[in-house]
Amino acid sequence: MPNQNPKILTVCGTRPEAIKLAPFILAAAASPDVDHRLCVTGQHRQMLDQVLAVFGITPDDDLNIMKSGQTLDQVVTGVLAGVGQIIDDWQPDWVVVQGDTSTAFAAALAAFHRKVRVAHVEAGLRTGNLLSPWPEEGNRRLIGQITAIHFPPTEQSAANLHREGFDPGTIKVTGNTVIDALQWVAARPDPNAQAFDWIDPAKRMILVTGHRRENFDGGLDRICQALATLAARDDLDIIYPVHLNPVVQKTAEAVLGGHANVHLIAPQDYRPFVALMQKAYLIVTDSGGIQEEAPGLGKPVLVTRDTTERPEAIEAGTARLIGTSSEALVASVTELLDNPTAYAAMAQAKNPFGDGKAAPRILARILQESRVS
Repeated sequence: MPNQNPKILTVCGTRPEAIKLAPFILAAAASPDVDHRLCVTGQHRQMLDQVLAVFGITPDDDLNIMKSGQTLDQVVTGVLAGVGQIIDDWQPDWVVVQGDTSTAFAAALAAFHRKVRVAHVEAGLRTGNLLSPWPEEGNRRLIGQITAIHFPPTEQSAANLHREGFDPGTIKVTGNTVIDALQWVAARPDPNAQAFDWIDPAKRMILVTGHRRENFDGGLDRICQALATLAARDDLDIIYPVHLNPVVQKTAEAVLGGHANVHLIAPQDYRPFVALMQKAYLIVTDSGGIQEEAPGLGKPVLVTRDTTERPEAIEAGTARLIGTSSEALVASVTELLDNPTAYAAMAQAKNPFGDGKAAPRILARILQESRVS
């Protein structure tokens, strides 16, 4: 592409996508060697906007697709049409997507329909079970089939792509951009961030998140029942920023409302959530990104899922896969609270997800590919 900067369209729509793409967006926007444009879909509206504000990012395009009670079909078709129109108007050379959301899949498909190359950040993660997590496992596999450059965060995720027969020349291991984002925020403390002074320093705090659709059919209720059991301990505080999904809110309030040492709070902006992770003794979550972030802060993670696409965390010992059994969750939390040796083994394990330099590696590879094509 002589004498012309490559045009890169980055698309994101959810809070995790925004966190993980923010370092790349900032790097691309600052580079004199690319023309960059950011499209947000608004798949997560409020949570997305909060993250963009933290990083000082203003989108060029906002599809604002969020509607109450919308189906996955409506999300996909809204993103497909909206991103497709932007591609038609701006004619980018690349579309960059991250991870496994419906936004990422539909944006990649819109690019493929127009023969525009797709760069897939956080490629190659696999559980091997198409329905767990759902629909994310299907999304990430489908994106892989129409990707020009795969950016797996670890050697293990790269190995997944090799086994599936992708051209090794299209695969570049970068580390995970979530570590870039975590280091960026840690280096820029916000004096106005919520201090959480109401957290009792004499108690150990468990931080909880839960939002996976596959846990809606009984799993989330079992998790909350376990937390209610643990709440009987007087040496413990449980803080649960409750996802905005009505199913999650209804279940959490029904089971955990009224417990004095269980605090059901609103979803947190990225900076305050990092502050909560720093204050936590351990973390209980079904989130993917937290499995990567928490080890960087020395926090053990109990993963309330039956599978994980981040086996590196399990193998490194920073996370433990426990499913949604109430008994298993109670037993695992109790062990980490009462057994200092077991706790130290998890808290001191090495984070396997990178060095905080993933974003510049991704940008450099896209520029390299642009020069030779």
